Amino acid sequence: MDQLSFFSAEARRPLLSDLAGVLCGPGQAVGFGRGTAARLSVVVEQPWRARALVQACAERGVDAEVSTSEEGRPLVRTAFRSDLTGLAGQWLRGAVKAVPPGYTPDGPALRLWSLAAGAPDPSGYLLGLDPHAPGTHEALTAALARCGLPARRTRRGAPALRVTGRRRLERLAELVGPVPDGAIERTWPLAG
Repeated sequence: MDQLSFFSAEARRPLLSDLAGVLCGPGQAVGFGRGTAARLSVVVEQPWRARALVQACAERGVDAEVSTSEEGRPLVRTAFRSDLTGLAGQWLRGAVKAVPPGYTPDGPALRLWSLAAGAPDPSGYLLGLDPHAPGTHEALTAALARCGLPARRTRRGAPALRVTGRRRLERLAELVGPVPDGAIERTWPLAG
């Protein structure tokens, strides 16, 4: 019988801080009103990802909506909210996205990162990075290593961290939990 990890996506109730997983990928945080409110947004590749992220936000008490980006892709966006200012403040240095010092993603954050920008790769699983925030890439590489998922940055295509190896992929699958509703199974990390 498999044992549930204390760090897996299903090990505890959803928290607002889990939304940091969206910021690990291409998500953006924007402050408003001199730090009195903030909003999160992310452009995703498939509609199922947008639906799953809206549901994940709702589980954390945050309403989000789906619209269409300028490129014609699904855009998930929250309203400006006072309860998102702490998260935005941790992830912003002025207007520039930055990983908080010592940040280590747990299962729920990894699940949201996978929802926003995860993809299978012939040699492992990719967790997409923000191409507009290259300063976050090294810190997120270190963050994944701290949670037991050493990864390497991709050298071609969109920036991402590649998790490889049977044990690491099984750990990732355990941490992110089951395939979300509407997802194509091969797009999600699965235990071997």
